[in-house]
Formats: sequence, C-alpha cells, structure tokens
Amino acid sequence: MNNTVIVVDDSPNIRLTIKNLLEDQGYQVSTCETGEEAIQRVHEESFGAMLLDVKLPGMDGLTALKKIIHLQPTLKVIMISGHADLETAVRATRLGIYNFLEKPLQPEKLLLELKNIFDRQQIESEMDQLKKIVNLDYQLIGNSPVMQKLFLEIEKAAPSDGRILIFGENGTGKELVAREIHRRSLRANEPFIKINCAAIPRELIESELFGHEKGAFTGAIQRKIGVFETANRGTLLLDEIGDMALETQAKLLRVLQENEFVRVGGTTSIAFNIRIISATNKDLKALIAAGQFREDLYFRVNVVPIYVPPLKEHREDIPLLIRHFLIANSKKDGKPAKQITDEALIPFLAYHWPGNIRELRNMIERLVIMADRTVLTYPDVANFLPELLRSGGGKTQTGSDLLELENPLSLKEYLARYEKRLLEHHFIKAQKNVSRLSQELSTDRANLHRKLKKYGIK
Repeated sequence: MNNTVIVVDDSPNIRLTIKNLLEDQGYQVSTCETGEEAIQRVHEESFGAMLLDVKLPGMDGLTALKKIIHLQPTLKVIMISGHADLETAVRATRLGIYNFLEKPLQPEKLLLELKNIFDRQQIESEMDQLKKIVNLDYQLIGNSPVMQKLFLEIEKAAPSDGRILIFGENGTGKELVAREIHRRSLRANEPFIKINCAAIPRELIESELFGHEKGAFTGAIQRKIGVFETANRGTLLLDEIGDMALETQAKLLRVLQENEFVRVGGTTSIAFNIRIISATNKDLKALIAAGQFREDLYFRVNVVPIYVPPLKEHREDIPLLIRHFLIANSKKDGKPAKQITDEALIPFLAYHWPGNIRELRNMIERLVIMADRTVLTYPDVANFLPELLRSGGGKTQTGSDLLELENPLSLKEYLARYEKRLLEHHFIKAQKNVSRLSQELSTDRANLHRKLKKYGIK
C-alpha cells in the first residue's frame, strides 16, 4: 500500500507541524509550498493522499487541483483552508476532492480522515488481488490447434443469444467455457448463475430451477426464488443437463418454449430473459436412443454445440498449463511462483489424464505444497506424484535419452522430439494399426493421422 502523503501549504510552520504529526503515525511525508511545485511532484511521483491549501502564492489550490487530478485520478485530495466559504467548498467537491477541512486543523480529525483513505485503499488493493486470483482460476489456457478452434467458436458464439450446448469429459473446463462466453456476451454485466442438475435431488430440482411458494410442499416454510429469477437478464448454466429426470425435462422444455415459468405451488406465470447454456459429459444422443433424454429438449438447448477437448487431445498445452497453475498457486499463497525443469515435465506428458485439466491442476497444487524446492525437478515429481510414473509417465526409452543430448534443445523442440519418439514406439507396438494405436493412446484417429503425417511415420 502507498502510505505516502504530500502536504502543500505556503506556511513553513503548518508544513512542519503536519509532517511531524503524520510521521509519528508511520506515514511517509513530503512537503511543498506552491501549486506549481505540487504539480511537478505529482508528475514525478505517486502519492496515496494530498493535503492541499486553497490559498497559495502564484497558482491557487483549486487551479492546481484540476491539473493534479488529471495527472493522478486516484489520488485522494483533502483541501484545507483558513478562509473557507461554501462556494469554494462546492467547487472543490465538484472537482473530485475527498474532503474539505478548515484551519486550524484538528489532529484527531485529520488522522481519522487519512486512516479512512488508506484503509479504503488497502481494501481495494486486496479486492484487486482477489479478482486477479479468481481470474486465474477461470482462465482458459492453450496454444494447440484444438484449443485455438475452441477459442474461435467461443468468440463467434458469445455475442449472440443463441442457446449453447457444451459437451466434453469431466474436468475439461466446460464451466470455464460457459463463463468465457458470458464474459464476452452482451450480458457480461448481468448475473452468471450455475446449477448442477446432477448434484440436486430429483424432488428438489424444480424448486431450485423455478422457485416455490410458501406451503408448496412439506418444509416449504417461505417463498423461495429459483435460478430462473436470479439469473434474469443474465446467463444460466444448466450443468450436467443429461442427469435431469424426464419429468423435469418436460417442464424445462415447456418453460424454454414459452419463456415463462410458474413457481412450484404457484399460479402466476413469470416471464424471463435469460441466455441458456447447457453442459454435459454424457452422450445425449445415446440417452435419447435409450429413452432417457427428450429429443425435443435436445434440439431446444443444442442451437450451438461446442466441444471441449480432453487433455489427451492437446498434450502440447501441458507445459503451458503447468506453469499457469504454478503462478495461480503462488498468487493464492502470496509467494513467488515455483519453476519446473524440462525433465520434470516428462511424466506429465506421458500420463493419460483421466481427470483432465482438473486432475492436472490438483496435482500441481499438491506438488507446490509438498515440494520444498523453488525449482521443481524430476525427483520431486517421482516422490510426490508417484501415480504419474505408475501409469507410464516415467523415463522410458522413448524419451529419457533426450535429456542426455549434448546440445540442449528449446522446450518446443524437446516436446516435438519426445512426441515423435512416443508415437514411433507405440506405432510399432500397435503393429502399425492406427485404430489400435488410437485406442492405446486415447486420442481420436483424425488427430493421430495428422501427427503421423507430421512426423513422417509410416
């Protein structure tokens, strides 16, 4: 926090008295006697607060104030005057001062005003830090082709009000995609509300969605507002929509058709204006064939489908993700970010990632907590994340010898060579059968064909 105060007054005695008073309270104090000097000082330095006299030789305080606020808009200025009048106070207030105090200054009053200024700045600083940490948690990361394709789809879909169906495995970041769509939409300043359809008991899901009236059922002791009202004018994410009961699906379909709903136990229809985003890790078409999901609801929510790829389909993003999570964890702990060696990345690149990015994030958090070193090495990974090695993420003949190269490679070159050797090894092991190789490496055939072509593997 910037606890510096600049005192601008033409009286040497007043400047010295205020300086001594504030320095006794732990403030850093600078002084000057003219408006011109104050403007120059503000141009060169940053201050937390200013005490500015109205009557100054040369340029008066109000004229100086205009230029000072232009230079440092967030600077909190307290005007002081021994000849205060209502007109001057009004003019100063309109220019954006924090407060107006009359001379002779009362020490207790002055100290209280400064304490309020710096307490507020401390709170704002902490809020900014919290926002940065939250933004790190909600940030989509990736330079791979599949992630760039995803970013492009988000960019195209976000400005519209079209209903979106996000599908992908657990832990891939479907909620992050929904939040990014909301952030880029015309509803960005309105609520973003998420409801997990799988986590709420079937008998309560309708109440959570649409709310209920007092006495609607046993335990309904007062009216409850549902998420359709809470999210009005904003975005509602129906997470895991594939787990919704058929009876609730029918009611949801009717609500989406009519753009209005009735609270459970109520009789009055309530209109809403919401952007609906749905997300699922299920194959909804298979559920439709099995009679477990309504086809008409599927077409209602699936105007714009967006696929979030599993981590195994963009392994090249793993180093970037790891370094992002190292920074995010350091921000939460208020410590410098830990680094990781290229050698330590090998197990992460070879692991099959059943829990996707969520699993990676949790592993990095564990590694940061458990490892004492500021630079994480292969032994740290082996000691604290043994499951990576047990699942084929150790130093195999496909990659360990790359670490012994006489001329060090860039990380990009190293990863490309490692990926090539990994594919060559498993291609031979799969008897050059691409379908079998696709199953073994848990990646789609189209992506695999591109990789094999890229590295000239036949």
